[in-house]
Amino acid sequence: MQVTMTERQRILIDTTIARDKAQTLLRGLLDAKARSEKHLRDSRQIDAMKTVTGRSSMDNAIASTQRMVEALNRAIDQAKRDLSEEDLALLDDVLDERD
Repeated sequence: MQVTMTERQRILIDTTIARDKAQTLLRGLLDAKARSEKHLRDSRQIDAMKTVTGRSSMDNAIASTQRMVEALNRAIDQAKRDLSEEDLALLDDVLDERD
């Protein structure tokens, strides 16, 4: 049986995919920051940007990505509030298929 998704469902799926990608990026940034800080310690170097501004460029990228994930989560939550139980079930099925 062919099921047609509404525009809201398509947007919700796209937003969920974007959020998942942002979370993956965030994990990568956190890992890269840890490796970078270890390298700086091991080589007895300093992070010039952090010395001047109090935050490294990695800190800024991580904070920006965290804000993006939070904004996408809020958008997803808002969109889900407006869907029926049937729509939510269909959405869960579609998202489960892509995993």
